[in-house]
Amino acid sequence: MKKNSIFQTGAVAKSWSTAPLQRQPNLCQRILVVDDDPLIRRLNSEVLIYSGYQVDAADDGAAAWDALLVKDYDLLITDNEMPKLTGVDLLKKVHATRMAMPVVMATGILPAWEFAQYPWLQPAGVLLKPYTFDDLVETVKAVLHSTTETCATVLPPTSWLGKLAHGDLRP
Repeated sequence: MKKNSIFQTGAVAKSWSTAPLQRQPNLCQRILVVDDDPLIRRLNSEVLIYSGYQVDAADDGAAAWDALLVKDYDLLITDNEMPKLTGVDLLKKVHATRMAMPVVMATGILPAWEFAQYPWLQPAGVLLKPYTFDDLVETVKAVLHSTTETCATVLPPTSWLGKLAHGDLRP
């Protein structure tokens, strides 16, 4: 049985609508999806939102860079061939500013020669187009699992613990 490609929208839409709900909230993980193709950007975003992630999207590398300067992300998924700023150029900026964030390159042609020239740019994951929704979600889970543990539980400051036990939150 052939997997549905992200580009075979009719077949994907049919399998998508009949798929059982498998949401597992990952709302503590924010992903930035970057692709200049509006259909791919929308489908990738919707699949990840459906999978429980917080997702923002950018239509090119320059818009992605602006978003990265404003918000913190746990993962960047980027195409390479884009106007204004390529995926590799975006990776260079991320590396130059020492942003601690894994990157998945989702592209039709992997820029292997650039990764050979600059090995420190090597992304944490690679998706070659066309890929399936399953490939996307599995890659995201694998990269996030290998680079982060789990979301930290937010606890009140230790000075509040005694007051919480007695129901008194006055200073």
